[in-house]
Amino acid sequence: MASNYTYSFFRVSKTDGIDVSAQKYRDLRLKALKTSPDSFSSTFDIEAAFTDADWIDRLTLPDRELFICVANLNPLSPNSTQWIGQVTLRGPSSRADFELPMEACQPAQKSDEEEERWQMLSLFTLPEHRGHGLGGKLCQEAINYLRSYRSFPCEIQVRLIVKAGNHVTVELYRRLGFTHAGRATLVEALIANGDEDLLPKDLASPKYSERGGLIMISRISRS
Repeated sequence: MASNYTYSFFRVSKTDGIDVSAQKYRDLRLKALKTSPDSFSSTFDIEAAFTDADWIDRLTLPDRELFICVANLNPLSPNSTQWIGQVTLRGPSSRADFELPMEACQPAQKSDEEEERWQMLSLFTLPEHRGHGLGGKLCQEAINYLRSYRSFPCEIQVRLIVKAGNHVTVELYRRLGFTHAGRATLVEALIANGDEDLLPKDLASPKYSERGGLIMISRISRS
């Protein structure tokens, strides 16, 4: 399907124009939480209460890298641009922090000297811009960054946890080279994504202990 927009992708700087970036990220994130509430561990009500400082803090966390898709209706006018998609990388993580319980059946981890590890999370594009392959291109932008931002170690593992019934998203990741590598509980997924603060005090509900999350990994090389 043809689009009247042109699209571009970039990694958000943790320093340049951070105030403006934080506001644009806030607008996109709240739209995402309202549009697709089942796609995220957080909620609109939680994040709508964040202050400007909270949004800046989110963009400047040392273990997060945010990648954005921008839609531009008029290439000659910078004011016509809109942030319409996002994906986040969390890492790099140590072997100890990245490991899951044996019940998850995740493959054994290599040493920190042999492999760098990242968690991919929060992939989203606004519904009106879907159908143009933007989700895959966002993920590829993130992967390209991992290949280029340093030279060692030579191997990189990228992991994500997705709902097993989300067939469209699972197929997108398969096309990018991700393969099934086990199953995670909701608690394990929240911790892996850095969302421990969203864990309730009472974890008795079966939804927190069932292994309903599909673990997918991709191993890429810097050589």
